[in-house]
Parts: sequence; structure tokens; C-alpha cells
Amino acid sequence: MQWLPSSSPVRLLEQPDANYPMPEPQRLLAAYRAMVLGRQFDAQATTLTKQGRLAVYPSSRGQEACQVGAALSIGAADWLFPTYRDSVALVARGIDPVEVLTLLRGDWHCGYDVPTTRTAPQCTPLATQTLHAVGVAHGESRKGSDAVAMALLGDGATSEGDFHEALNFAAVFRAPVVFFVQNNGYAISVPLAKQSVAPSLAHKGIGYGVRSEQVDGNDAAAVLSVLDTAVAHARAGNGPFLVEAHTYRMEPHTNADDAGRYRPAEEIEQWRRRDPIGLLERQLRASGDLDDTEADRIAAEAEDFAARLRTRMQVEPSVDPEEIFRHVYAEPTPQLIEQLAQLRAEQEAL
Repeated sequence: MQWLPSSSPVRLLEQPDANYPMPEPQRLLAAYRAMVLGRQFDAQATTLTKQGRLAVYPSSRGQEACQVGAALSIGAADWLFPTYRDSVALVARGIDPVEVLTLLRGDWHCGYDVPTTRTAPQCTPLATQTLHAVGVAHGESRKGSDAVAMALLGDGATSEGDFHEALNFAAVFRAPVVFFVQNNGYAISVPLAKQSVAPSLAHKGIGYGVRSEQVDGNDAAAVLSVLDTAVAHARAGNGPFLVEAHTYRMEPHTNADDAGRYRPAEEIEQWRRRDPIGLLERQLRASGDLDDTEADRIAAEAEDFAARLRTRMQVEPSVDPEEIFRHVYAEPTPQLIEQLAQLRAEQEAL
């Protein structure tokens, strides 16, 4: 079996690849629609942060092909383990956008139903969700299910010990899990060159006996095709698969970051010319699968989607201060009981 990744990232929109088929036009059109909606969602969330409606928002603008590709390559019975930057993937998976933003709004640890959506809470600590994904995938396998788990992570997470433990555990137990690394070039402000000197991050899987591949993360067709292969590999009982997508974060790390201190404007402009939505739109227009009428309809749908999100996010949530003491321990500790009593006393004094 071919364990080594391709020598260069897989691309399909600009050149065919004998190892990966071009997805069907209707699937590419569905991906395009989800990417356009995802970008409008991302822009609206960024605006809501500036308005104080969100505490923080890590944008994934420029990474839409990866976000949507991840969501479309797994089924409803499969599991998704996202990071704090993967809100667009959750929206593309069909989760209510307001529920997606609950965590970033500061209302609750997770706004959606995890068992029902089979989507784990968005994870802020780097790489911890990779071990969770492996454990769930292994559990599904032991139950006789053919469900697959997909763990999303960034390039910075590959420097964490949890990532390497997850790869090793998954390989030893042949867990049906796909590790999808969105390499956007920076771990906050640390460039990839100061994180790793491996030929690619995909090569990190080889030492653990994990089949690996690298793909152009701005090529939606290639992302879908490679992830389809990875998911099929895991679902067939062949063990884990590591995919590295080469992409770029167009916006700062979060709204609190000044990316101009560590990224040159020329670099951003270079990646802007490889915008994933633009690349896919050109392909769909050239193949006759997208015209002005359909493009305008999708754009209008995205505008309406963002407007409805904006309206819903203007509604002040009903907050119970005592919720912060619930679900911490099965039995409240003496310290929590004391703190709860102090809170109640302060509320009565108001």
C-alpha cells in the first residue's frame, strides 16, 4: 500500500490527477453554495464581534474549501471533532448558526446537541480533540458500526504531544479516524518554518504507520476527492488516514490579533489570487454548471442567511448566573456551595 503522500499537493481544478477522480458537477455546485454561505456567515460573525455580540471569533476566511469539504465528505452517522476555527464546517454540516456561535458568545460551553448532531464541542486547547476522535472512532468500531470520525486541526496542533499520541493509538488499534490538518501557514504568529522542517506535515503520519496525503486546500474539488478517499479507507477497516491541506488564513488569528506584525501584505495578496471560491466558480462556469442566474441566486441566499443570523443574534439571551455552578461536579464541592451562596446573597442585595 502507498503510505507516503504525493510529492506535491494534489490539485484537480487546474490539472487532472490519475489517483483522484473529479467530483460530480452537482456535488461541486453544492460545495460552491456552502462555501458562499459560509463566507457570508464568517463575515457576519466578524461584524458581530466588532459590535460586542460575540466575545471572540476566529475567522476561517480563505479556508472555505477545507471547511466545506470536511463537512460534505462525512455522513450524518459519522462524527466530527472541530476546533475553535471550524464554525463554517459546522454550518455546512447543517447545525443552526446561532447554536454554533453560542460558545463564542459566551452563553454556554456548546450550543448544539452533541449526540444528535454527532459533532463534538469546538475545541480550543490544541490537539486534545484528536484523542477524543480516536476514542470515539475506536468505540464505534467495537460496537460493529461503520461510522468514521474526522478530527479537524491546524498546523500548530501537529506540534502538540496529543497529536502524536492520537496518531499512534489510532494506528495500533486501526481506529477509523481521519486527521484533517488545515495548514494555514501560521500557529497564531509562528510560521510553519519555525514549527517543522519535515517535507510536509503529511509526512508525520509515516512514522506511525498511518497512510497520508497532502492536498491543495484551496482546490475544493481536490479536497473533496482526497477526503473521500481517506474516509473510504477508514470506513473499510484499513485504519486511520492523515490529510494535510495547504491553505491560508486571510484574516487575523482572531479579532484580538494584529496579523500585520508578522505577515507581509504581499503574502496575503498572493494567496488572495488563489481564493477557493473564485477557483471553484471559474471551473463551474467553464463547465457550464454555473451561470449568472444561479450565481446571483446563491449570492442572494447567502445575504438572506446572514441577515437572518444578524437579526437572531440581536436578541438578548436569557441568562441564569447559577448555571456556572452546574455540571462541574456530580456532587457540588464545599467551595462551590459557598460560592453559590455568595452569588445568591449578592443578587438579593441588588
